[in-house]
Amino acid sequence: MIKAWEEILGGCMDRELAKIIISGPRKKDDVRKIEIRPVLLKGQLLFQASAYTQKQVQHYNLSEQEVYEKTEEWMEGFRQLEVLHPKERIQVLVSKKGKRTVRRSKSGCPAPTASLEHNRKKKYILDPEVPVPFLHDLGVQTKEGKIVHSRYDKFRQMNRFLEFIEDIVPELPKTRESVIIDFGCGKSYLTFAMYYYLHELKHYDVRIIGLDLKADVIAHCQKLAEKYGYEKLSFLTGDIADYDGVDHVDMVVTLHACDTATDYALDKAVRWGAKVILSVPCCQHEVNGQIQNDLLQPVLKYGLIKERMSALLTDAIRANLLEEAGYQVQVLEFIDMEHTPKNILLRAVRTGKKKRSEDLTGLLKQLHISPTLERLMREERDTADA
Repeated sequence: MIKAWEEILGGCMDRELAKIIISGPRKKDDVRKIEIRPVLLKGQLLFQASAYTQKQVQHYNLSEQEVYEKTEEWMEGFRQLEVLHPKERIQVLVSKKGKRTVRRSKSGCPAPTASLEHNRKKKYILDPEVPVPFLHDLGVQTKEGKIVHSRYDKFRQMNRFLEFIEDIVPELPKTRESVIIDFGCGKSYLTFAMYYYLHELKHYDVRIIGLDLKADVIAHCQKLAEKYGYEKLSFLTGDIADYDGVDHVDMVVTLHACDTATDYALDKAVRWGAKVILSVPCCQHEVNGQIQNDLLQPVLKYGLIKERMSALLTDAIRANLLEEAGYQVQVLEFIDMEHTPKNILLRAVRTGKKKRSEDLTGLLKQLHISPTLERLMREERDTADA
């Protein structure tokens, strides 16, 4: 069967290949599409396969033979494959019973003009060659507008974050000022990037407030905001749990707020009825100190595994609690694992459709855990019902 794919694709597996598209998934909740294109990696011709799900994309670098093997595997779950190559166009249709219909056309397609280099220049929301004052003052960019080599990870992180912002902009109010709060903003790299993108580049009517406990850091950020003339960007010293400086909030951002600080930020967001929540949790210690389960004891007895399992459970529970509170939640990869293990982003958009999860209640009981966010939201429900 693999040999059949070699006969179908073999004549097009070279550097002139535009791409191979595998589409028409038989299951709606799995990979939606796969695209394969040639890449040069250390001078060797390989083929990069990108598998797209609803929430993320996974990449694989494959040899020619591996493409045939993976195509045989993938096409068990897809109905169609199309090859775009300058010398011919190939379409393969697969029936429910596995019968293949192959159609070839000599019309072909234009030769690809993009570089085959695996690390070809990426397009960023923030142009890495355009001088931006806050990038220079925060040590990310030189005066000439070049990204400092040792700060490229931070620059990529900013752009990745702005991609998430770009996706949720349509959810923000269009007829009035949008209020955005960044809890635990720290040195505010992403806060400045968010303001610059939304207000300076896109000209949205936004007011952004950065909040953190470190008074000296906040004073420095406020001084920079005033220096740039960012009139609708302000920084305040304060605790997430006690902050009540605004009547309403449209978007809450909480990036790397430590342990239960994330829970207080999420609870605040829900109480405000914030339309959008973007949260990258950090240092999830609480569940690690509570979790007990005889069945899982062979796993939990290893400290490192217990810690990582507790962190994943914490964020999954948070996502479920936000869904119970009326949000549509996605759990997304923020940045690559090679840069930091704290790479999960919770993106929640308010729909108002609340739902109780008995499965979640049972899970908490079985694991003997009582997370802070669950307690805060239970108190809110009890107050509303009283």
